[in-house]
Amino acid sequence: MLGHELARLAEAVRQFTVEVRGAAGVVWREDGVILTNAHVARQDAMPVRLADGREFQAEVAARDARRDLALLRVPASGLTAAVAGDSGSLRPGEFVMAAGSPLGYPRAVATGVVQAGHARDWVRADVRLAPGNSGGPLVDAHGRVVGINAMIVSGLALAVPAEAAERFLALAEGAQPRLGVELRAVREGLLVLHVTPGENGHRAGLRVGDVLVRAGAGTLADQLRIAGFGARIDLDVMRGGVTIQIGVVLHRAEGAAAA
Repeated sequence: MLGHELARLAEAVRQFTVEVRGAAGVVWREDGVILTNAHVARQDAMPVRLADGREFQAEVAARDARRDLALLRVPASGLTAAVAGDSGSLRPGEFVMAAGSPLGYPRAVATGVVQAGHARDWVRADVRLAPGNSGGPLVDAHGRVVGINAMIVSGLALAVPAEAAERFLALAEGAQPRLGVELRAVREGLLVLHVTPGENGHRAGLRVGDVLVRAGAGTLADQLRIAGFGARIDLDVMRGGVTIQIGVVLHRAEGAAAA
């Protein structure tokens, strides 16, 4: 690949690569859907910086530790989103590029080649990665995302295949309850910045300014994943200096696909 072609590809990839607290993520849809690794998104809200410099507190809407994937949402639209490629068609020796925030350098890129034929669980590539690349995109020569960078094993970069990311997103969006609130991590817990009318948090009585201190025995994202539609989760909420308990019944959002 010629130098000017490489530079053009790198700039295109940077437009849908985001910073996620010392690591990276991929804008998967223009309406604020971002994918990263589960080991990056360990809390219910994460600071995210877009390529244009805007910063948001992203809601961690779903997490799959086995596949090492997490779904983040930011209240934004019209974003430059990635185009998913076909990781199943990759062959040894094909060019790939990885982007992320290695060692604190935002949206840095590294190039290499596919090391082995497609395996169901991972895309393996000879790309030099470093801490901070986790959650960022692995793209082919056309700029299509073929994987989500996850780890380095025996000198090889391992990425979650794009097809696995698509399946994870479809399951998370179609079959997982949500509160319908925008959150920001604060010292005491999760501060409610916005409550969407008609969604579960609004129905339960959550208000802007509330702080979610606890959600059952785990994180909020894990409780939403485990509970399922029709279940109730009990939230410890700090309001006006007093901690109260609010029970949220998890109804299916209008228009969501059946589980």
